[in-house]
Order: sequence, then structure tokens, then C-alpha cells
Amino acid sequence: MKAPFSLAAAIILISASLASAQPAAAPAAPAAPAAAGRAARPPAPQRDPLAAGYVKATELPDGQVPPMGADGNFIIGPTHTPAPEMSPVKEGPKGTVHKFTLDSADSKFYPGVERDEPAAGAAPAGPNGTVGNHPKPYKRTVSVYVPAQYVPGTVAPVLITTDGDGRAYNVLDHLIPQKKLPVMIVVSIPPGGPDGRGGQRNLEYDTVSGKYSDFVETEVLPMAEKIANVKITKDPNGRAVMGTSSGAAASMTMAWLHPERYSRVLTFSGTFTNNQWPVDPAYPHGAWGLHETLIPNSPVKKLRIYMEVGDRDNFGGDMRDWVLANENMAKVLTEKGYHYKFVFARNAGHTDRPTISQLYPTALQWIWQGYPIEGK
Repeated sequence: MKAPFSLAAAIILISASLASAQPAAAPAAPAAPAAAGRAARPPAPQRDPLAAGYVKATELPDGQVPPMGADGNFIIGPTHTPAPEMSPVKEGPKGTVHKFTLDSADSKFYPGVERDEPAAGAAPAGPNGTVGNHPKPYKRTVSVYVPAQYVPGTVAPVLITTDGDGRAYNVLDHLIPQKKLPVMIVVSIPPGGPDGRGGQRNLEYDTVSGKYSDFVETEVLPMAEKIANVKITKDPNGRAVMGTSSGAAASMTMAWLHPERYSRVLTFSGTFTNNQWPVDPAYPHGAWGLHETLIPNSPVKKLRIYMEVGDRDNFGGDMRDWVLANENMAKVLTEKGYHYKFVFARNAGHTDRPTISQLYPTALQWIWQGYPIEGK
């Protein structure tokens, strides 16, 4: 997520936080480029996974990923080599990808908005870092992956991915024939518009409500079944949601508010922070509220959750620290007794591609543990 705020204020926030809570930071990552009308985000400090206040975690040798059968907290080393399953299969059957377009004019949930950008160099004047928004129609193209092993007419499990993420396709082409993953459908849904508080992606992903889940359930999945000629299970045990950044927050919100629909969640660089706009009095701190109040104050739900964060993940001050947000999530999930796995990656930034490519195949296998695989 972009975090529009002044450079001077950000430097003060970073210095104060590190001086009071953590050891001296290692060299920071390069500054993120600025979007039109917004100041460049200062580089994130490099956080130490062994710092006081963070969850206790098992540190693994460099290049090693967490063991498949284990829950809990892990630290992986600075070298991130993509897993071979991320590449296309060289021999053997491959799944097919079907596409269809959704028009905002037909949506009961999201008719479309666009963020009002401040003038170049000007600070946003509105609440929570934005100046408002205005209507803007959109069209989005949804992709549906159908594995070669799918038998038409049968009911299959499903993986929903945000941001149109299609990285699972190659992984499934490799691992389904090996009986390491069930024969599943993947529905990859892009946001209806660009990022930024007040924008369409922010409205869909950072808003803590059941609205996005209802949109997926009533406007996306029925069309996916029709276009791809598949049947998707209604059993939450056979439904997973996956995302990165704010897409990860959306995935967690979908499962948290609708555990009758989803029971498996996979997140990378989860934006479990206060990025929601407009402010909702029911959830005044947005996705930060997941670990602040919602999870700790609620009965345990039947969810299986995988999380990753990088040591140079985003930092924006109070309730805008991505590393702290994921650390807090790990703490409350431990305290409540959830089945979860939390991976802290050294030498990794926000939605770090090499890190995700290193972890993705084993992460998918972990979240699908316990689901029956035919023929295994």
C-alpha cells in the first residue's frame, strides 16, 4: 500500500520508534517511487526479528523453508531462491485459464470510484490520508484456472486470489499430479481500480466488512462456474483465500467475517494496518482491529492461517507498521490457539517477489493440509 505523508514526519516517527523499542536499524531499503501527486515514501527501516516484544521464533539456516508439518513462528535467511514449482512444467498436462469481464455498471456492490489526487507536492487534506474520491466506472477481467485433472461436473475446492494473482497456476500444474495438492479451481480477481486511500482497491480490500466477500460470492463465483464449466464447493473446508498487501487484508477479512465460506487463508506482507477509508465507527482502526480487538475478543474460529512479512516491510508510524501488525497477529493467534504459520523473512521488502517465490509452493501445501486428496 502507498502511505502518503510528509517526509519529515515519517523520519521523526521512524527515529522515535527505533530508539524506544528496537535495536539500531541496519541500512534501509531504497525509497519507494512516488505516485502522481504524492510524495515518495521514505525507506522502511530494517527490523530485527529477534527484537524485544516480537514473537519467539525458530531461526532456520539460510535457504531453508519452514518444515511442512509444523505450525508456529519461523525466521528464514536472506537468500531467496525461487522454488522450481514456480516455473511452467516442461512435460505433462497443464491447466487451462478462462477469462471473463465484469462491468461496474452491473455491480450491486461496487459501481466504481477514483481517488482525488492532491496537487503535486501538496499533502492530502482529508481524513486518514486522502482528499476524497469521485465516481469512476471500471471493467475488470477475472481469470479462472481449471487443472487438467478436473472432471467436468464434479464439485471441486477453490482458491480465491486477490489482485488477479495467477502464481498458483504453475504450482498446481506441478503439485496436483504429485498428489501434494487437491484438484482445485483458482479464481483470480483483480481490483476494480488503482491503489491509494479513497481508491477502488482501497475500498474493496482495506474495508473491514462482509461486502467484498458478498461481491465475490454473488457476482464473481457464479460467473466463474458458468464461463469455465466447473462446480465450486460450498464447504468452507474446501475454500481458501490468498492475497498480498491489502489483498492479504481482504483475504483475512473475508475468512474472519465469513468462516462459513472460507477456512484457509494465505497472506504475504499482510496490510493488517489502519488503511481503511472512509472510517467506519464499527471498525475505527480498519484491519489493525483484527489483532487489536476482533481476534482476541472472539471465540476461536475454524481457520488455518499462513502469514509472511519481510524485515524491510512498510513502515508508516502509528498503526501503519506492517511488521508490527503481522507480529501482533502472530501473538494473538498463538494466544487463541489457532493453527497458523508465521514466516519472518530477512532481506525482504514489501510483497517481496523472491521471497514469495521461495515460499509459495510449501505455503499452499501447508494451508491445504487436512483436505482429502483423491488417490493419495
